[in-house]
This record gives sequence, structure tokens and C-alpha cells, in this order.
Amino acid sequence: MTSSAPGVQPVLVCASANPDKVREIEQILAGLVDLRPRPADVPDVDETADTLVGNARLKAEAIRDATSMAAVADDTGLFVEALPGELGVRTARYAADQSSHASDPYGANRAKLLRALVDIADDRGRRARFVTVVLVSYPDGTELFVEGECTGTIATAERGERGFGFDPLFVPDDGDGRTFAEMSDAEKNSMSHRARAFTSLAVALRSRSPMS
Repeated sequence: MTSSAPGVQPVLVCASANPDKVREIEQILAGLVDLRPRPADVPDVDETADTLVGNARLKAEAIRDATSMAAVADDTGLFVEALPGELGVRTARYAADQSSHASDPYGANRAKLLRALVDIADDRGRRARFVTVVLVSYPDGTELFVEGECTGTIATAERGERGFGFDPLFVPDDGDGRTFAEMSDAEKNSMSHRARAFTSLAVALRSRSPMS
């Protein structure tokens, strides 16, 4: 199993093949974890679980089995108060039944969300929260699980050019009124759901007893 001895960075294989997400994870874990890329020959994993934890486990175990190394996977859900059951575990596939934007693979999801909330103008009705779960699966079958959450509101129109996914629509409570897409990477990583989850992971990894 990955060692957490002082001065030794835990080695984890990243289960994600999403370049935007991998870049963000690398930024958050820089200097804390030796993050190895997912092998190019490992096929995508069908996210068939009905929970975020379940999907993270499916992905982590697939990479663990393919590499015989500890693997880390995450899954994120957007939960919108006015749309119970609409996104959540299906967030990344929210508009899967609609044509995607060739230049922006996340555009269809955002467009569908804006349409769904078009008649809800007040912030209270547009309340939302992002939840990210992160799971490490070790070769011996044990696992480590953490999560991070960020609350906020859904903007009435896209704002900002940075980030990915729903970033142009999500205004975090801990910010200054800007969407994630209007923030620098450092600003977003100081408060985002994913940053909170992976920061908790780094803490948990340091606290683990060294094992072979």
C-alpha cells in the first residue's frame, strides 16, 4: 500500500481522463501527492451506480485492477433546490439526450439548466450546492473516502471564460459575487468543492500509518 511516511509523497494513479479535471486535481495536490496519469489503454468506466460514492468506487477500482497500484477517483454532483433529482449523480450527463456543443462539450448541460430555471429569478429559488466525493482504492482492497461541498446560487446567465462544466453559472457563497469561471485558478481552488475534497484527501493520506 502507498506509504504515508514523513517526506514520502503517496503515489496514486488518477482515474480521470478528463483533461480539465486532471489539471485542477494536479494544481490542488501539487507537492502533496505523486499523481500518475491514467493508462491510455484503460477504457472508460460506465458510471452505473446510483450514488457519487458508488461511481467513484467503480472508477477507482477499475484503475487499481488495471495497474495494481493505489488509484484515486472522484465524482461530482450539482444539486439544485428547485430541481430535486434532476442533476445529482447524473450531473455530467444532464443533457446527454441533447446535442452537445462541438466547441464546448459542457455547453448543452449549462443551456439545459438555464432553461429549467428560466422562470425562477430570485436567489433563494436558485440555491444549489456542489458535492465532490474522492475515493482511493488500494491493491489490498481497502479504501479511503472523503468529500467536499460548496454552496451557492445559479446565475441567470453565463459569466466568465475560465473553468469548465457549470463554472460559468455557479456563484459560490464564499466568493464575492463572481462565478467560478470569473475567478483565477487560485481563487477557485481556495473554496471549490473539488479543492475541499482533495485537500481533505491530502490530510487523510498524511495521517495514515505507513504500510507496505
